Amino acid sequence: MTTQKPTFNTADTVARVRGYLEGLQVRITSALEDIEGPQSQGGARFRSDAWRRESGSALQGDGITRILECGRVFERAGCGFSHVSGPRLPPSATQHRPELAGAPFEAMGVSLVFHPRNPYVPTVHMNVRMIAAGTGAAGSGAAGQAGQGPICWFGGGMDLTPYYGFDEDAVHFHRACRDALAPFGEGLYPRFKTWCDEYFYLKHRNEQRGVGGIFFDDFAEPGFEQSLAMTQSVGDAFLGAYLPIVQRRMHMDHGEREREFQLYRRGRYVEFNLVWDRGTHFGLQSGGRTESILLSMPPLAAWSYQREPQPGSPEALLTERFLQRRDWI
Repeated sequence: MTTQKPTFNTADTVARVRGYLEGLQVRITSALEDIEGPQSQGGARFRSDAWRRESGSALQGDGITRILECGRVFERAGCGFSHVSGPRLPPSATQHRPELAGAPFEAMGVSLVFHPRNPYVPTVHMNVRMIAAGTGAAGSGAAGQAGQGPICWFGGGMDLTPYYGFDEDAVHFHRACRDALAPFGEGLYPRFKTWCDEYFYLKHRNEQRGVGGIFFDDFAEPGFEQSLAMTQSVGDAFLGAYLPIVQRRMHMDHGEREREFQLYRRGRYVEFNLVWDRGTHFGLQSGGRTESILLSMPPLAAWSYQREPQPGSPEALLTERFLQRRDWI
């Protein structure tokens, strides 16, 4: 992959990207509060936790962690914005860019994971981010020296993790992902869909995490402006991809059997995030804020030894049909 140097050397550019990300966080959390409904009827609200890492520490910057817990629809929903810089790019971010190992960096993004209460509503993950590394990237608004600027790339995507699978939900989610990428090239959706399938895979279980979606990283091929526009399109598509599924499933009847299976499958989600996820590793390796990094964890999860679902059951169907790499469109 050939990386183009972006026009990312002014404070105005930093402010523009940051403004978009902060606005995206507000739009998404506001929409979730609308789904939760009035507080008088059990609807929860996001708690906003603004934080700052002062200069002098290994990592400096600021962000806003917004967390909703014990809601009517969502048991736990976290949506975080962060904008940080540091003197040395962590190893998790340089495995495909060895020439930048140890370079100063600046990173900003929005990341979310929503854990629903009803087992028929799938868990969802989405993030969009930008990383700049090299001369002038850390602690200076990514401004280079004498016309130089850092190398910049984008990453992100969204993926769906059901506990009980429905074809129409998977199709809807993948169509929204395809449509978000379509203006930027018809080859992007199949490429990023495959990338998602390969990334959100529990190697130690030989199992997909969910029905997938799209995933991209180290993306800068069309230049800064087009790369940013594509990343924004993915972020803007999230609510339309997920909320119709929530509204379709949130009132479905369920009992202890479905709840117990949901907790068991959540254990797989925890395993992936702690063992394989590069975003989690990046945050921890860079000395980031642990509470914000781990906002993706569910409030409750469970593990069972060598559990096998009953043949022909909805629980068996999840593995047989939905935790498989397939063309949903």
